[in-house]
Amino acid sequence: MQPWGFYGRQRELADLRAILERGRWFFVQVSGRRRIGKTSLIQQALNQAGRQKRLYIQIPDSDPTGVLVACNDYLETFGIKDRVRSLGELAQLIAKLAEQGYVIALDEFQYFSRKPLFDFCSLLQAEIDALSARADRVQGGLIVLGSLHAEMAALLEDRAAPLFNRSTDKLMLDHLDVASLLEMLEIHADCEPERLLFLWNLFEGVPKFYRDAYEQGVLNADRPALLRALFFSSSSPLKGEADNWFLREFRGRYDMLLQHIARHPGCTNADIEAAITNVSPQEGKQVGGYLKVLSERYAMIERRLPIFAKPKARSGRYYIRDNFLRSWLAALQRPVSAVHFSPEAQLIAQADQLLAEAEGSALEELAGRLYEETSRKGLSDFPLSERIKGYWDRAGIEIDLVAVSESTRRIRFGTCKRNPDKLLPSLASLRSNVDAFIRHHTQYENWTVEYCAIAPRISPALEDKLAAEGVIAQSLTDLWQPLLPTHAVPSGKTGV
Repeated sequence: MQPWGFYGRQRELADLRAILERGRWFFVQVSGRRRIGKTSLIQQALNQAGRQKRLYIQIPDSDPTGVLVACNDYLETFGIKDRVRSLGELAQLIAKLAEQGYVIALDEFQYFSRKPLFDFCSLLQAEIDALSARADRVQGGLIVLGSLHAEMAALLEDRAAPLFNRSTDKLMLDHLDVASLLEMLEIHADCEPERLLFLWNLFEGVPKFYRDAYEQGVLNADRPALLRALFFSSSSPLKGEADNWFLREFRGRYDMLLQHIARHPGCTNADIEAAITNVSPQEGKQVGGYLKVLSERYAMIERRLPIFAKPKARSGRYYIRDNFLRSWLAALQRPVSAVHFSPEAQLIAQADQLLAEAEGSALEELAGRLYEETSRKGLSDFPLSERIKGYWDRAGIEIDLVAVSESTRRIRFGTCKRNPDKLLPSLASLRSNVDAFIRHHTQYENWTVEYCAIAPRISPALEDKLAAEGVIAQSLTDLWQPLLPTHAVPSGKTGV
């Protein structure tokens, strides 16, 4: 089995290496969801830059005593003789080690926004200001990593915060792009469209989850085997992931709302309020506030609008932002929790069916990502001028995908179906909805209007039938083909 490597992140890696090689003091902020690869990126950059003096500390969600105990444990692990007895001593030690050329990484830094720990920020500010004053004589630096962007921003970007304007650099890590996932699968599994859709619907671009599947030996396995290994066995690495890293700190406050959005993607504010009120009238009154907190503070949900809609339009629909959290709440949480009371095979089949049902909307999103990624990299025959979105209105018009190319004066409308047999029957509705769209958006009357039909896999016979209807057939393979460095054609196996 080929060893796991470091995939994607080449731009971020180059940026971080350049920071490490400046030869002067730095204070870097790295943000991104948990498991997105922040620590791996730093480790890779340190190795490439030849920086051997390093200290990594994961800050626990604890009181000052718990933080100090954890820090001393890490100091011992990294062979550093110093010990700290207060948050002030921790700040002083960071400065001392930076003077000695160490790179110090503090993970889960957002916990210093908690009231019992917040004084550390003022103590650290004094040390950072002293280091910055002689930056060209300080060979080390500090990297702070955080997974809650709003809390990291409050610590480092709020004008009233002690550490405001102190960071020298900022990196924001998002999901791996599709090209990186294809590279990973080409090496360790295969680039079958069904496999990518299944894994992307589950994990999106979180590298740690793909590595977990690799280490369990199931990245190239069939769907039930992967679900069993990662979620249903006694040693499954992901069965507690969502509760431990997403939901624990909520203490059940938003569970009902999150579960409703996960199981009804694209629901409206009114839908959510009605569903919650039906169960708990008191909770129903809190829906507006809950939606605001979950979208603005925790970035767990997002309100999407139809293409060209104004930001305050009332046609917004709500979605769980993270594929893994959505899959857990919609398809996995209940079957996994029942594993001691029902036959395992039956529960896995239930979870698999629920995941398959969610792959229809996941296909729309993945197709949009592929359009955007190939356009951004100059690899597409359809250069985008707008972000890919769907379209809907109160009259019942629904279009899965709308792509706009200002430079070529083309607008493309797509229908996305997980089952390719449903593509041809959907064309009449697509054309009718597009006619209504053009009547409402008259600025596109003289543009070239194109139609496309998207499915994971499209047979040559179906492709011919779609072409006869004036529709471009696009399988996932067609969409991602430009991203493969070797332009290899998948083997045709159906491993998932």
